[in-house]
Order: sequence, then structure tokens, then C-alpha cells
Amino acid sequence: MDRRTFIASVGGSLVALPLLGEGQQPDKVWRVGILDPGLPDLFAAFRESMRDLGYVERRNIRFEEKKANGNPNLIPALARDLVALKPDVIVTAAVLPTQSLLNETTSIPLVVASIGDAVSAGIVRNLAQPTGNVTGLTQVHDLLAGKSVELLKDVAPQVSRVAILWNPDHADPEFRETQRASRALEVQLQSLEVRQPGEFDGAFLSAERERIEALIVIGSRLMVLNRQRIGDFTAKNRLILIGVPSWLMEIGGLMSYGPDVPELLQRTATYVDKILKGAKQADLPMQQPTTFELTINVKRAKELGLIVPPTVIARADKVIE
Repeated sequence: MDRRTFIASVGGSLVALPLLGEGQQPDKVWRVGILDPGLPDLFAAFRESMRDLGYVERRNIRFEEKKANGNPNLIPALARDLVALKPDVIVTAAVLPTQSLLNETTSIPLVVASIGDAVSAGIVRNLAQPTGNVTGLTQVHDLLAGKSVELLKDVAPQVSRVAILWNPDHADPEFRETQRASRALEVQLQSLEVRQPGEFDGAFLSAERERIEALIVIGSRLMVLNRQRIGDFTAKNRLILIGVPSWLMEIGGLMSYGPDVPELLQRTATYVDKILKGAKQADLPMQQPTTFELTINVKRAKELGLIVPPTVIARADKVIE
């Protein structure tokens, strides 16, 4: 090959290459870890929110996801494996996964998409200045305190025997606040404590003995993973089912009042975006929910012989006919 042929060949190859503008660089591929304890659809919605912010898989972002599929015993090992991959940031939810990640790293930024009382659980010192390598969203808010009891009395004022199903190992002041609201509204509240799947049957038998009329459920990973058992129990006993978690409406709930979960996940994605662009997680305060949704199942109310007052219907964000 002579000199002129060689130059022409090289020149043609260069023309075929994509041209970068002055100062322009190829997209960096960020690595975002996800430790999923087994909360349905939560991280699918997070991925969608990241796409809305311009992150496209295999172009400028890669998700490294570890799934516990509802088995808490797997979480510590999954946390260890995920940290070993050294992602740029890790997203998770709930206390156990967050604590497991903290046991493995104090340097990789952790963004919690949903957690109970992060202060009581020892995850952060305070919400305004979390310090350390954790920030994110907490579902705890004063506006939720006792709201389930208030709504129950609005719809079924004659009800007096109410049980509350909760996990004492789940850091959340909702049980205490529900007790307070029950005393103020003269509602007899029976505590049904469940720490593991094998304790549900005993809790249900206790509720039957006390002839409860309504069941309030405090959300946690344990509850969501056993939601069908809860739904079957309330259907069998024709109980009013109410609480904060939106998934209660999937199992025959009468009402739910709680944070707008898609909005929480959009804000989670915003935090991840800020960290990838250089923000320090210690400078990002943990946020409380600001938007709440009231969902009412009018069809279920009719099945239970209840009439939802028009004033309550008017406050609802979603009404299931």
C-alpha cells in the first residue's frame, strides 16, 4: 500500500466514526445497586422514575439488583455481595436491608426509598442532618397518627372493638399514635403482635375470641408478604379492613390513607440523580411524605352493610365502585 492509499484509507475510517462536539464526552455508565427485600413493584417504579430523568439502561446506567424475595435471612449476604460490586450508589427500602448495607459500607451512598422511623431504628441521627452515608424517604409523618381510627369512626361510628395487627420489631410510631387516637375516640383497641409468619394464626384466633369488628394493619415487610392471609381472614370474618398501606385495597380493604408511593419513588430517583451529579448524601435531608391518598372501596362497604358518608367520599382521591 503506497502513502496516498494509506492516508485515504485512514481518512475514510475517521469519517465513519461518530463526531463529538467540542468538550463533549460519551455518556458515563453509572452503576446503581438495588437491594430488594421483596416489596412488590417498588423498584420497578423507581426504575421508571430514573428513565424519566434521562437514565437509559445500557446507555448511561446499569442496575445491579439483588432480590431477597421476601426471605429476610438472605438479606445480609445479598448486602455483602452488592457492596462488593462497588456501585456508585445503592437504593433499598426498610430497616433490615438498610442496616445490613451499613454493616458492609460507610462510604457508598445509600438512598432509602421507604423506611419507618429511621431515627428510632438508629439509621440516622436526625432527619434534617442524617450525616453518614444514608439519606432517602421515610413514611413516618404526624399527619398519619391515628388517621385510620378517625376514618373508621367516620364510616362506622357504631364500631367499638378494633384490633391492630403490627410487628413490634418494625420501628414505627404508628402503633403508639393509633393507641392515642383510640383512647380519644373511645375505641377498644386490641393489640395483635406478629413478628414472624408462624404467629399469624395465633393472632387471628385471638381476634376471633374477642369478636373484633375491624382490623387496622400497620404496614411492614412482614405484613405485605403475608397480605393474602390477612385478606382471607378479614373476608372470612366479614371484618372492616383499614390502614395506611395502599396494598390493603388489593385484599378487600375498605379504606387506606397513606403516602402517595409513586411520588415517594420520584423523589427517591431525584436524590439518586443528585448524588450521581456530585451531591453529598449527608447534605440531603431525609424527607417525609408530603402527598397523601385516601382510597375508599364503596363496593366493599355495601358488602359489609355500611354507607360511606358523602362528606368522606368527597375527601377521597380514589373511589372503587
